[in-house]
Amino acid sequence: MKAVVVYKSKSGFVRNYAEWISEALSADIFDASEVTVDRLAAYDTIVYGGGLYVSGINGVKIITKNLDKLKGKKLVVFASGASPFREEDMKNVIKSNFTEEQLKLIRFFYMRGGFNYDRLTPVDKVLMLLKKWLMRGKKKQTADERGMLTAYDKPLDFTKRENISELVAYVNGQ
Repeated sequence: MKAVVVYKSKSGFVRNYAEWISEALSADIFDASEVTVDRLAAYDTIVYGGGLYVSGINGVKIITKNLDKLKGKKLVVFASGASPFREEDMKNVIKSNFTEEQLKLIRFFYMRGGFNYDRLTPVDKVLMLLKKWLMRGKKKQTADERGMLTAYDKPLDFTKRENISELVAYVNGQ
């Protein structure tokens, strides 16, 4: 099995998972900016990882828009975000990123990442600052919102190497 792990990481959490997965699978690893679909076609197994923003998986279209060129490959997509796994949220993520037909070819996994405001790009910092103001302006905040507001000043990191175990077992056919 010739495997590759491709990732798009804005703040490092997805990159951490991608590196661990690559190591566990003895797979090549590339930042998404370094690959083309033609390069990916040389692999039997393609694992793609992207950060979760609202409900979108950052950069996943390199897989979803090129399924015709990746037919016959084992395709795995993982997303990482600051929120804990919630079944209803994951249904929305799946619905927002994949069609029913795509899901017949792609296996999806979610791994909790983290949040570090200081690692964001200037544009993302502005967007997150707006979100912060909106959350602070609410009369009653949810537990997630209170936690997120705290994370602006103190970064959160929920990445754990053991979080890759289900994905690795799937790729290895276990």
